[in-house]
Amino acid sequence: MENTYKLTEAGHAQLREELEELKGERRTANLEALKEARAQGDLSENADYDAARDEQARIEARIKEIENILKNSEIIKENNRSRVIGMGKTVVVKFLHNNIETEFTIVGKLEANPMQKRVSNESPLGKAIIGTKKGKIVTYKSETGQEINIEIIDVK
Repeated sequence: MENTYKLTEAGHAQLREELEELKGERRTANLEALKEARAQGDLSENADYDAARDEQARIEARIKEIENILKNSEIIKENNRSRVIGMGKTVVVKFLHNNIETEFTIVGKLEANPMQKRVSNESPLGKAIIGTKKGKIVTYKSETGQEINIEIIDVK
């Protein structure tokens, strides 16, 4: 059975945009590069042709991947009135061992990007805080096995 991918509305829109670009501009540019490389003659030792074929394979694989994700995705509706932590919520937490506060958004694993403060619902932190509310102190085990205590400061 296929996985169901949980996506926020923004994440779903971003994938649709990427798919459109791949099927349009990127595919067209790649076909042009292939045509130019073929025109150079002998294909057996043609690096431009090999590079264009590799790029074509990457484009087609990504198109298939995105189509599969979109076909098997569930858009998580953000309930703005709810104060319970769930997908799509932005959360402010304080790490109690060093008193550092940080803000991040809970997203599906495909949208997760720690550098953009987007934490997966399947990560240890995400799993630990989903379903909790502002004011709660939660303990979770990090991927390194360390136990970490956090306080939920705010849920937006």
